[in-house]
Amino acid sequence: MLVPALHALLIDDHATSRAFLYSAILFGVFFLMVSLATTGMRIRRQGRSHLISILATMTVLPLMLAVPFSEAVPDTRFLNAYVEMVSSITTTGLTLFEPDRLPASVHLWRAIVGWLGGFFMWVTAIAVMAPLSLGGFEITSSAEIGQGARQIHNIADPSMRLRRFGARFFPIYVGLTMVLWLTLYMAGDTPLIGLCHAMSTLATSGISPVGGLEGSGAGQKGEVVILLFFVFALSRRTFTGDDQSNSVKSVWTDPEMRLGLLISVGLALLLFLRHWVVSFEEGAEVTIMEGLRGFWGALFTVTSFLTTTGFESVEWESAQAWSGFGAPGVLLLGLAVFGGGVATTAGGVKLLRVYALYQHGMREMEKLVQPSSISGAGEHGRRFRRQGAFAAWVFFMLFAISIAAVMVGFSLIGGVDFEEAMILTIAALSTTGPLTEIAGDAPVNLAQLGDGARWLLCAAMVLGRLEALAIIALLNPEFWR
Repeated sequence: MLVPALHALLIDDHATSRAFLYSAILFGVFFLMVSLATTGMRIRRQGRSHLISILATMTVLPLMLAVPFSEAVPDTRFLNAYVEMVSSITTTGLTLFEPDRLPASVHLWRAIVGWLGGFFMWVTAIAVMAPLSLGGFEITSSAEIGQGARQIHNIADPSMRLRRFGARFFPIYVGLTMVLWLTLYMAGDTPLIGLCHAMSTLATSGISPVGGLEGSGAGQKGEVVILLFFVFALSRRTFTGDDQSNSVKSVWTDPEMRLGLLISVGLALLLFLRHWVVSFEEGAEVTIMEGLRGFWGALFTVTSFLTTTGFESVEWESAQAWSGFGAPGVLLLGLAVFGGGVATTAGGVKLLRVYALYQHGMREMEKLVQPSSISGAGEHGRRFRRQGAFAAWVFFMLFAISIAAVMVGFSLIGGVDFEEAMILTIAALSTTGPLTEIAGDAPVNLAQLGDGARWLLCAAMVLGRLEALAIIALLNPEFWR
């Protein structure tokens, strides 16, 4: 809160500066008192306690983060501020306000909360979710879902892992953000816009003080740099080797990285070649420059939504016109559902689960041709295709049920039509807020949602960030014994 307070002071927005400064003092004293009161408290079940803490971070902490937002924007209700903070901390990035409605320091606050929320999920995925065989790690784990912590209890408790991985990853996270910020600034962005876009890229939140990259001064040069940083949302091997050498070879051989690049480049080429075929059949004139602009717009936007960031290329309209694709919203919704890599800041189903189902399907087709064949992938490969694919299928079913339930909720509570309900649901569950602006024929008017629909939207964003398996693990009676 002190950073936006200082920023507001530097730009002579004293009312906004006081709102953040007073909130920082108030909650600083509050956290000090809570720390003193809980010093020496013994926690019997570390895994359970930290999983509950993650849930509280996504639901209770935004109540505090919304206080300076509400004070800095006095003509809005506290519920609107709470929705904004839940959207930010879950790295969803959807907003109820037009960019011009909010002060510059409030935009910075939204980007900071999203950036910290991305780092929080980055660390907790390794320190908490992995030991519990959750968050995508159930695909490669031999333990039962939600029960893996028992096997590593003697190795390191979650608190120790949080401290160790937090200290290890935070300099990397800050360093990458600073490099991207400086690069965007040199490409033509203002310091505020460049910093917000840099934090939003690393956190895959898609938060922008100008409503997207089309209002950025960096242009295509900035998009090229941002595209390079999307790689950190495709595979966790880009920052941790999982006990392997963290080399270029280990990153390239990662199935999530290969699948992500195949989807991004493959779809961009399909959209690119589609127009060539149509133009050849109709005898229309085609220019190379228009084709390259269309290809770049498709490549950047496809990768952006695959990583659940949601930035739209300035050439995306050229890509649509070039390819003649009349339903881009369906494509972007599907990409957001696929999502990025396990233990990254990206949301969605995750590429490792998609790859596990693909491997299982290939093995089943192989057995149709050769029923007596034996796989040569070893014990790990067989477990990945069997238990891993089963866990992935369970998650897919839970994700589909969640989509259906939330859509029904929006239709009954919010009174929205089918298309808007589907866009809102997938945007929340995949943590890809910009879908509400681009996926439909017209942007979804979030300001018209009632209070019940806004609470449901918050619940869906938290569910999408934590994933259904983590919530089910909390409801499991064995988890509490």
